[in-house]
Amino acid sequence: MSMQERENLRNLAIIAHVDHGKTTLVDAMLWQSGIFGAHQEVRERVMDSIDLEREKGITIMAKNTAIEYEGTRINIVDTPGHADFGGEVERTLKLVDGVLLLVDASEGPLPQTRFVLRKALDADLKPIVVINKIDRPDARSQEVLNEIYDLFIDLDANEEQLEFPVLYCIAKDGIASLEPEVDEGNLRPLFQQILATIPCPRYDPEKTFQFLITSLDHDDYVGRLAIGRIFNGRVFKGQEATRCLLDGTTRTVKVTQLYGYDGLDRVPIDDAEPGDIVAIAGLDELAIGETLADLESPEPLPPILVDEPTLEMVFSTNTSPMAGKEGTHVTSTKLRERLVKESLTNVAIRLEETPGSDALTIAGRGELQLAILIEMMRREGYEFSVGKPQVIVRPGPEGPEEPVEMLTVDCPEEFVGAVTQKLGPRKGRMLQMINHGTGRVRMEFRVPARGLIGFRTEFLTETRGTGIMNHLFDSFGPWQGEIPHRITGALVSDRAGRVTAFAIDHLQPRGIFFVAPGDMVYEGMIVGEHSRPGDLDLNITKEKKLTNMRAASADELVRLVPPTLLSLEQALEFLAEDEQLEVTPESYRLRKRVLQANQRK
Repeated sequence: MSMQERENLRNLAIIAHVDHGKTTLVDAMLWQSGIFGAHQEVRERVMDSIDLEREKGITIMAKNTAIEYEGTRINIVDTPGHADFGGEVERTLKLVDGVLLLVDASEGPLPQTRFVLRKALDADLKPIVVINKIDRPDARSQEVLNEIYDLFIDLDANEEQLEFPVLYCIAKDGIASLEPEVDEGNLRPLFQQILATIPCPRYDPEKTFQFLITSLDHDDYVGRLAIGRIFNGRVFKGQEATRCLLDGTTRTVKVTQLYGYDGLDRVPIDDAEPGDIVAIAGLDELAIGETLADLESPEPLPPILVDEPTLEMVFSTNTSPMAGKEGTHVTSTKLRERLVKESLTNVAIRLEETPGSDALTIAGRGELQLAILIEMMRREGYEFSVGKPQVIVRPGPEGPEEPVEMLTVDCPEEFVGAVTQKLGPRKGRMLQMINHGTGRVRMEFRVPARGLIGFRTEFLTETRGTGIMNHLFDSFGPWQGEIPHRITGALVSDRAGRVTAFAIDHLQPRGIFFVAPGDMVYEGMIVGEHSRPGDLDLNITKEKKLTNMRAASADELVRLVPPTLLSLEQALEFLAEDEQLEVTPESYRLRKRVLQANQRK
């Protein structure tokens, strides 16, 4: 019996670099397919449902939605554009038969575009190329199209994959066209191209039920939900199935609830067919990459393979004198439960036990991914401390190997010297430099991952905030030797108390302060950055002695430099080996691992 097709269904993923407009395009597609009623109130970038995504303007979790167009159901999956969330991308591509590659008409294909496209071509998915933001004054659609062809050839695309259709689009106005010049219209050409190019799901009618779990969700009423795609066979609400674990063992489970997607809503359904993307409830424990199969003759699907993590960090309970004052979850048990839960729903995060009960090592794809995890936990009321991010080193045939990243820098011509000078000591090797003649230059470097820790802040300072940098894991390479971290020491408080303006005024020549008058400090807390190498213990709570001769008000006005408030990413970059970052729902505090000054020596 040959394979059969489902004509009225299409599954596709939207892939792009950060900020090229994929979430905005999904918005327009939802609107024009008539999913929202005229009276319905819908916010912009509706797919970015996590608060953090809306604040940072990036997609973190892959999410799916479904629309109807001329009797055909189109399942759309919005994927993250950051390589740090590559685990999300790899899972998503298992669900679909084709991809929409979105590229900015001015910036052209950037490293993350390359990363996601390579995964899509490896999976043999049909591409449609959409050149977005063609209304930008600096748009160069034709050159960008040539760059996209170069990228496809560079990634060893076959003849068939190279014959991709191209559309030109202004996502925020909901316009798409087959011609490069367009200023009115709708997304109809795009919908029709999807129906024409993206293959329908194919299945073998003789095979039994197979469902691959690609993501997990939680519902307050029915508990855990397994989201994924049915590859063969049908599933009915209430039926029993076999859960094929990753270690080869099997368990019997019951499908208590079945949900399909309609727009952004999950709707209960009674049965589902091959090619459908559905959510199944009734499984108390499960992992991404497992298969649900037929009860009598279970056949597991190949599991999802994910790139190896490159950075690790130690999460431990908060042991500072201020512990437990601001957070609700402070015990090691709560911390462990939360991190185990994260490692189950996020395939790109690995959990390793450490000696001692109150610390766990978390390995992930990059600084951004770990920073997002810290930020999400902090908002949920957790209080904990983290150590300096370390790269994962593995033994190689000729000695230790470390992860090497591909760094792409886009900056104005006048800063080229400054940027290359900064990357020299960090062991960066320039591979190529392209000048488009627009006043901006694009450079590519290979840099060890440790050399990039803390580079972003310096880079933005050097280019006065005009540079754009992106980096992507390339491969493991030989250990590159010592890389200097921060050259300055830390200013450390030598006692507990409240910061006074009087003390800061006298200490200002010593460096930059992170605290303001009135803040509480404790012994061993880092209150600033020293202006020279080596740490300095100081008393930042000193008060002015008052006598009848000297009134407090007779002072000349104390002029203080405002404190430097570090963001989470900057604080992680600042950390040295013997320091920790204390994270609570209300504040970040840098501290020495050993608080007592006399024991630190």
